[in-house]
Amino acid sequence: MKRIAVRLFAVLCSLLIVLFIGYLFYVASEIEQESNADETQPADVIMVLGAAEYRGKPSPVLQARLNHALLLYLQHDAPYILTTGGAGGDPDFTEAEVGRNYLVERGVPSEAIITEAGSTTAQSVDAAAETMHRMNLHSCLVVSDGYHIYRVKRLMQAKQIKVYGSPRPQVGVMTKNEKRWLYLRQAAGFILWQVGINI
Repeated sequence: MKRIAVRLFAVLCSLLIVLFIGYLFYVASEIEQESNADETQPADVIMVLGAAEYRGKPSPVLQARLNHALLLYLQHDAPYILTTGGAGGDPDFTEAEVGRNYLVERGVPSEAIITEAGSTTAQSVDAAAETMHRMNLHSCLVVSDGYHIYRVKRLMQAKQIKVYGSPRPQVGVMTKNEKRWLYLRQAAGFILWQVGINI
């Protein structure tokens, strides 16, 4: 009897692992499909997800995101830009502040820029949604890398924010394997969020 119970438990564990891997790849394929979809339309705010900064200067990835947000702002797609991102080990700057400074230097009025310095994507989304609710802003255009937008959209939708994705132009060239890894990593982050673990 004990041997049968152990075998049933092993079969059940194997089945759960197979189901988890299948779901992981399903979500990754959904992320891949959505990664190139540009849903740009008028919204209350353009939210730029943070990326690395180097001593007060945006990395090429962050600069590409900021330039895309600036283009959307100049097209009058939203009256505000919300920059996000924490310090990432920098004692003097946050990604959100670097983004703000970059946009101000390019003519965006400081009063049109909101900053939220969350350390993780989930923290940034939580802080951004709270600020948006406080300011009576109900919709946003999310600017990030294509692979990042799927998860951010679902996090914002869970906060009752109407959200559209607008991926920034690609910087550099990624191999298929690099892209697959990014899709799988974002899928894992999304699944962890679904079970209550925010990263």
